[in-house]
Amino acid sequence: MSARVVVVTGSSSGIGAEAAVQLGAKGWTVCLLARRADELEQVAERVRAAGGEASAYPVDLTDDAQTQATVEAILADHGHVDVLVNNAGRSIRRSIRDSLDRLHDHERVMAVNYLGAIRLTHALLPSMIERGRGHVVFSSTMSTQVPIPLFSAYLASKSALESYARSLLAEEGHRGITTTIVYFPMVRTPMSGATSIYAAMPMMTAEKAGGWLVKAVVDRPTRVTSLGGAAGQAGMSVLPGVLTKVITPQIRRMDKSLARKKSRPE
Repeated sequence: MSARVVVVTGSSSGIGAEAAVQLGAKGWTVCLLARRADELEQVAERVRAAGGEASAYPVDLTDDAQTQATVEAILADHGHVDVLVNNAGRSIRRSIRDSLDRLHDHERVMAVNYLGAIRLTHALLPSMIERGRGHVVFSSTMSTQVPIPLFSAYLASKSALESYARSLLAEEGHRGITTTIVYFPMVRTPMSGATSIYAAMPMMTAEKAGGWLVKAVVDRPTRVTSLGGAAGQAGMSVLPGVLTKVITPQIRRMDKSLARKKSRPE
């Protein structure tokens, strides 16, 4: 039996790193992609210690030439890829009012979260199509399922990615190319840590979130989400105006509460 090969982007830390280690423990050969070579090697050692095989491929997914060269190297090294996990991402917490002269906020986020993922997916799809099978996982957020303020650039990029995932499944699902969208709640990672008030907010651990990616890789459902996320998505389909009026004041109050907790002396 040939090795099961998975590519995980954004795997130098956080959710991607934890998913890589867990997949290694299940016997997968893991191709680790991120920009930071030293940290990728550290994760590769963790994967090997867990019982898997790992190879590190430092790459900037916003660069066409680097991405294509990385895919060629992966296929040369492993022959095929069974699953691609598009997990790399960046986020910006800023209101639309404060972003009116900052179009580059959207451009930078889109470059990584959407175009970077599509660039890599398109580079790998021909080999999957040739084999007649493959699975592509897209990391998204519960915040696209419910109305969340202050993250317009991030949420727009993830919503675009979700639409692409659904289109890919609609066009290629019957030919063996399937997709999963993973809707994460807030997760304790370096990315969420960039917003200081979130230090006081209860969050999912990166280890548990990594398990959600493992479920997407192994079980291949169309969607991985929480009960709250699924309920929010259903509510937005039926009563979007009402749900927005109910939820967004609660989020503003939560932000104020978190800010007060952060300001308290230890």
